[in-house]
Parts: sequence; structure tokens; C-alpha cells
Amino acid sequence: MDPLIITCAPVGAEVRIDQTPHLPYTPKLLGETARAVQDAGGSMIHVHCRNDDGSNTHAVERFRAAYEAIRAASDLIVQFSTGGAIGMTPDERAGVLQLRPEMATLTCGSVNFGDDIFQNSFPIMRAILKKMNDYGVRPELEIFDKGHIANARRLARERLLSFPQHVDLVLGVPGGLEATVQNLCDLVDDLPGGCTWSVAGIGRQQLPMAMAAIAMGGHVRVGLEDNLYYSRGKLARNEELVARVARIAAEAGRAVATPEKARDVLGLSRQTAPVA
Repeated sequence: MDPLIITCAPVGAEVRIDQTPHLPYTPKLLGETARAVQDAGGSMIHVHCRNDDGSNTHAVERFRAAYEAIRAASDLIVQFSTGGAIGMTPDERAGVLQLRPEMATLTCGSVNFGDDIFQNSFPIMRAILKKMNDYGVRPELEIFDKGHIANARRLARERLLSFPQHVDLVLGVPGGLEATVQNLCDLVDDLPGGCTWSVAGIGRQQLPMAMAAIAMGGHVRVGLEDNLYYSRGKLARNEELVARVARIAAEAGRAVATPEKARDVLGLSRQTAPVA
């Protein structure tokens, strides 16, 4: 098995700052979190940004400040979200790609998201992917349902991406595919040959999905974006969630990837700083 790549998604777009005191919602806090996450065994950080009042933003300058803070504090792979928050326009979501992070997410289809709809039509996906290609940003394909894999294959037939790719299987979102080992295995079996994959289990399913991925040879995403709690009633810190996965992997005899080793596994070239 490849060494385990642990991605941390520390902020997200849904968690409110009144829900936990541990949400790193400023660039300074993101830099501090990146350092702690790398020390705990993390390989990659998935970046959303907030304003100082905790509200969502996809402003380029806020992402630039976050990128600089993360890079100054750590060697983690920096992956931007192009999902943003529900209600943001496709142009807003894709605008941050001009900073040329190493990776960015591409959600491969629309999905019910609680009572809302996370819209990712083919025109939206094509436009975001075109900007990724223009700026040389590697996508991570976000899969919330099995049909999203078929959508990714269609984009490949249109020559907007090529396989293999790195894929994140997001399981347990209300409205998306449930977080079960059977569903995880089904998705992995359907991936195009050569793809690497991680799993992000939502809420209490984060740990069971992580344990399954460790055993199956996949990779893991954890963090407050997906799960606020370390255990029942105990709020988590991002680095605690990373450290637990690293510890379980060590007990299972699976090495944890440093950021540089993760770049080797994913075939990435390191970007040292955002574009001016």
C-alpha cells in the first residue's frame, strides 16, 4: 500500500463559529492549524475561507492571505475548494484558481445538501475545469454519489480531464450517498484504473470510514468541516482528528505520508507561494 495521505478540512462552509471555539476562520488561525496538522501527521489541507465575522467568502485576497499563512507555517499540500458555499456563483467559486494552488476540488455533479441544492451542472463543471487547466491546477474529483463517477468519465471523454486522477469519496451528506463500507467498496470498484482515492465520512461516520480506508489502501480526509466531535459530547481540534488517524494507521502497520511523499504519490509539483 502507498503511505497514507491524511487530508485535513479545517473550516468548510457550513460550520458556524458559535458551534465550536476551534474553527480556524482567519488566515492567521489557518496558518497555526496547518503547522499543528502537519506535526500531527497531515499531508494536505483543504481550504475554505471566512471573513473576520465568520461569514463565508471566496474573495481572492482572502485566499491569498490564507495561502501565504499556510505556506509560511507548513509544507502541506494546499488544496483550494471550488465548491465554496451554497449560493455562490461559479465565477466566485473558480476565481481563486488564479492563485495556482497545487490542487483544487471539482465536485462532479449536483447533490441535495440538507434542505438546499449544491449545484454542479455540466456547464459549471466544464467552466471550473477549464480554469483549472488554464492555471495548471490539479483537480481532486469530489464524488457524493455513484453517478458522479459517470459524470467524471463524461468530462474525460470531452477531453477536459484525463485519468487517473485523485478522487475524494464524500459519504454521509444528507441527500448524498450514505456512509457505509458497502457503499465505499462499490464506489472504489467503479473508479477508473489507476486512480488514488480518499474518503470523507460526515459526522460520526468520519472515524469508521477512515478505518475502512486505512485497511483498503485508500486515503483519509478528516477535519471540522466534516465532523465537529472527537467523541460523544467532546468537541475536536483539527489536529486531534489527524493524530487519531495517524495513530490508528501506525497500529495497523501502515506508514503515514509526509507532504513530500504525498506529492510523490499524487504526482504533484510543489507550488511554493501564491501567484502575485
